[in-house]
Amino acid sequence: MSDTAIAADQLRLFIERIERLEEEKKGIADDIRDVYSEAKSTGYDAKTMRAIVRLRKMEKHDRMEAEALLETYKAALGLD
Repeated sequence: MSDTAIAADQLRLFIERIERLEEEKKGIADDIRDVYSEAKSTGYDAKTMRAIVRLRKMEKHDRMEAEALLETYKAALGLD
């Protein structure tokens, strides 16, 4: 088997793995969307829940810095 054939086989395997992972990612995204829909149907605000999930991913220091910047910007624009 030539080096070109081996490289082509390896490339094909990488592409197939990526395709499988992309399909899994789509399935997980659909599941997450379903959970937000379920929460919304019981009265929770999905947009706020997404913000909380985003904040919980952040390190405490980064979260505090982002909140301080938001407060500074809001004050500069006269938003209370």
